Amino acid sequence: MRKFVNKQILKEISIKFQLKTVEKSLTLQLFNEQKIMKEKLQISHLINLAKAFCIKETQYKNKELYGVTDGKAVGTFIEQKFKAFLQEKYDVVIGNSASGIDLPSTDINTDIKVTSIKQPQSSCPFKDAKQKIFGLGYNLLVFVYDKKDDVSTETTILDFVSCSFVKKERTADYTTTFRLCEMVKDNANVDDIIAYLSDKHIPADEITLTQLAEQILSNPPEIGYLTISNALQWRLQYGRIVNLTENVIGIVKIIDKIKENESI
Repeated sequence: MRKFVNKQILKEISIKFQLKTVEKSLTLQLFNEQKIMKEKLQISHLINLAKAFCIKETQYKNKELYGVTDGKAVGTFIEQKFKAFLQEKYDVVIGNSASGIDLPSTDINTDIKVTSIKQPQSSCPFKDAKQKIFGLGYNLLVFVYDKKDDVSTETTILDFVSCSFVKKERTADYTTTFRLCEMVKDNANVDDIIAYLSDKHIPADEITLTQLAEQILSNPPEIGYLTISNALQWRLQYGRIVNLTENVIGIVKIIDKIKENESI
């Protein structure tokens, strides 16, 4: 009887030990999983990583882009490389053709643009006429590079001379919004606004122009810092942002070698 009891006790001790071992193993596994879980990307992270990416890429001798003259191909290559860079560091939602922008999560809501300093511009889908006045509806992260091919090594260096984060409120057309704000201050009425919008060939019918005019008077737009040309797609030009010297709320100059060179 005593031997049977001792066996039972030993068996219970063994089971308890095994349970504790399993529990410790699960705890350690959970701890390791939590360690490798990536932090959710925030705007501040995006800005910091954009700066680190520009510095890193400016020093990188790139064989894939040597001799490539197609700006769109260069832009696509860098966009994909930057997205991969983001995914290495953070938990980030990457967009697709359906979402329309590169980083579509509601807290990031940012499209990535890569363009040459020779002609800093790109295109984006036309949604409605309001975009030219009240902004595109999403933020922009604009990389501007100076491409330098080295014949001796058959490599390319992309010197990122400018990188800016532009909040969505600042993504409207500069001239249009500047003049509209002046008109509102000068007590313009609906007819004055409609006449101006018509003169600027804002792509909208009479009803839409009237609605826009009423909205502008009741809620004047922020001054945008893009140059937006009317086309089947909006043509966005970034020269004003690249050459911006003053501090503007809603625009973060992450890399600014243009200003640095001018001050030398």
